[in-house]
Amino acid sequence: MALDKFFRRRRPQPTEGSDLPDLWSKCPACKENIYNKDLEAGQYVCPKCGFHHRLSARRRVEVLLDPGSFVQRSGSVRPYDVLNFVDTETYPARLERAQRKTGQPDAILTGTGELLGLPLMAAVMDFEFSGGSMGSVVGEEISRAAEAAAEAGLPLLLVAASGGARMQESALSLMQMAKTTVALERLSARGLPYISLLTDPTTGGVTASFATIADVIVAEPGALIGFAGPRVIQQTIRQTLPEGFQRSEFLMEHGMVDLVTDRREQRAVLHGLLSVLMKRPEEQHTEEKGPEEDLPAPSAGREE
Repeated sequence: MALDKFFRRRRPQPTEGSDLPDLWSKCPACKENIYNKDLEAGQYVCPKCGFHHRLSARRRVEVLLDPGSFVQRSGSVRPYDVLNFVDTETYPARLERAQRKTGQPDAILTGTGELLGLPLMAAVMDFEFSGGSMGSVVGEEISRAAEAAAEAGLPLLLVAASGGARMQESALSLMQMAKTTVALERLSARGLPYISLLTDPTTGGVTASFATIADVIVAEPGALIGFAGPRVIQQTIRQTLPEGFQRSEFLMEHGMVDLVTDRREQRAVLHGLLSVLMKRPEEQHTEEKGPEEDLPAPSAGREE
């Protein structure tokens, strides 16, 4: 036996039915094995190649917001099979499986929280729930979050992760594009900021509506962002598309995304953006004025 084989360490593989935890993960990008504790410590970004692993909504909240600050608002609205939709299986069967997998009634988690001490309203989509598809519940919860933020005077941070509209709800799903857009106008009317964080993937009707009408659009590195798939676009415009044209870096270069930010820096970057946007114009004016400018101007041609 060769000495290198003799001394080579072999990682124990858990057997089927074993209670041993899975200690290692393989990076989909560089194919390297990563110790899960290291992956968690790096906010689920590959320490070797920088690949950003997808996160569930709960885990995203843990990564982004201050520990213990999140108070959930969503969960009381549940999806309903109003169309009695059946494809390879019934819609209720699909919903039940997704609910068991995620522990959520639908593909959205909303609530109040703090980001480095700054209070905000957060709405986080969950790709693990039916590909983060946008149905009636997703639209309703986002609309409620936007309206509640406007009423409470809070900024809104939305984290998008979706394959688009939910086909099992047909036109009802498409109606959520308009519904959420109208609700977000209340934030604009109150002068409150709305920041959208696009993660991998953000596609379809979500991209075509609330995900890309924010005051500032931030994206994670390498995120797939677009409306239709590359093949559909290429067949429509009959042109060869540039490589990576639906990735966040390309979109930032062409003006659709404002900023591409590494997940490990997002808390500081988002806090900075929200701090600037939450500063009222009148407060800026007061700070810029000199002491004499606070005095009323003397009236001309008037005797006391």
